[in-house]
Amino acid sequence: MPRGLKGFVLKDILQQLEERRAQARLGGGKKRIAVQHAKGKLTARERISLLLDEDSFEEFDMFVAHRCTDFGMEDKGFPGDGVVTGWGTINGRKTFVFAQDFTVFGGSLSETNAKKICKVQEMAIKHGAPVIGLNDSGGARIQEGVVSLGGYADVFQNNILASGVIPQISVIMGPCAGGAVYSPALTDFIFMVRDTSYMFVTGPDVVKTVTNEIVTAEELGGAKTHTTKSSVADGAFDNDMEALAEIRRLFDFLPLNNREKPPVRNVFDKSDRLEKSLDTLVPDNPNLPYDMHEVITKVADEGDFYEIQKDFAKNILTGFIRMDGSTVGVVANQPMVLAGCLDSDSSRKAARFVRFCDAFSIPILTLVDVPGFLPGTAQEHGGIIKHGAKLLYAYGEATVPKVTVITRKAYGGAYDVMAPKHLRGDLNYAWPSAQIAVMGAKGAVEILYRKDLKDAKKIAKHVEDYEKNFANPFKAAEKGYIDDVIMPHSTRKRVCRAFAMLKDKDLKNPWKKHGNLPL
Repeated sequence: MPRGLKGFVLKDILQQLEERRAQARLGGGKKRIAVQHAKGKLTARERISLLLDEDSFEEFDMFVAHRCTDFGMEDKGFPGDGVVTGWGTINGRKTFVFAQDFTVFGGSLSETNAKKICKVQEMAIKHGAPVIGLNDSGGARIQEGVVSLGGYADVFQNNILASGVIPQISVIMGPCAGGAVYSPALTDFIFMVRDTSYMFVTGPDVVKTVTNEIVTAEELGGAKTHTTKSSVADGAFDNDMEALAEIRRLFDFLPLNNREKPPVRNVFDKSDRLEKSLDTLVPDNPNLPYDMHEVITKVADEGDFYEIQKDFAKNILTGFIRMDGSTVGVVANQPMVLAGCLDSDSSRKAARFVRFCDAFSIPILTLVDVPGFLPGTAQEHGGIIKHGAKLLYAYGEATVPKVTVITRKAYGGAYDVMAPKHLRGDLNYAWPSAQIAVMGAKGAVEILYRKDLKDAKKIAKHVEDYEKNFANPFKAAEKGYIDDVIMPHSTRKRVCRAFAMLKDKDLKNPWKKHGNLPL
């Protein structure tokens, strides 16, 4: 072939490649993209470009097409088949990503669509990097029947194999219904976008047919429902842009896989900073609340606290901070809600968070102010015994560095559940305001001195004696259950030093296939 003709053919091929790429990048076409934008939603590719560092995305399988020939599908097809997959970086750190494209067959899952997602999952496991899924799908592709359902099961299996090996993050940015909900449910974190996303196993029409309940998609499975009632979602954001920015922020706290230590970043905050305001935070009256958020932000590097499930079970706080530049998971009772009592919801919430931290070698700081478990028939009938045991199990199983600070109350069985020395707590501190006992003074005296109940003076004296003995941290310190009683203002300094000392901790549990968590 003459040289000039060969050059012409090559140029023609390159032109075809660019045209094919341009077609693939359009997804379902300009009209469908306009509809997506009209709903306040970004396209799959726009979402990826906001999530990842600029020009870092490397796409896989851009030209993959479905194989279905039923229901006239052989004449319908789009390059990529409704999901965009590949890898890129977030602040220079590698991650794999898939984004369902609602402009192509409503983002529905086909055989080839599922294979693309599985490929990304398997590469992420192999290369030790997180997977982030941006979900916006109408569910299984009906035209493909059981092949589509089989594709979901393949994705689920990879979710299970990846669990505890790499972090998995799901962002629900549109519909997610039927079998589609179980992949996000198997991941570590689920976030939603308010007003444009929903999750449910059966939709409003089916619910109405079967149970005669009339409910909207938002009421049934919107962001508010799943962040405040069901606890399915860990957080919700106002729009796609905010959601993707916050996922980038969360990503910076997490290790890439279970063999790596959490990331360390440079901070402009001294590890020995003293916080005098903490000395007067706990009220003199033990029945008055205070905001545990204040303790967390004042001990954290630069006051930065990434809260997880902040709208659910508000009587316990969970989330990530940094101390001296290193990621730390925080679990803290919140006296502002239910006096900080543990109940079924807060126990489950904290247990899951503790297990995530332990799976990925993230040290745990526990801040304790708990008067006990919430009493009542609703709690007992709802299984508080097993739910409380979940948190007990999680702390007892965890081998990461564990530092506990008791700020005020640590009563009864709740003391045992909140990372005490007896559950292999490494360093356990108490503020001078700490009260560590089986129960509060009034309740204890009413049991111990029943014969004196009619004598107010005697009861008052018994309460005074009990408080002198137990309304302080020194009995526990005498027994060695508390390593030191510390001044509140020195909390950040002492905890930073504790985690620095524990950096090389090496603790292993006895070999087992796996334990039997009280589910």
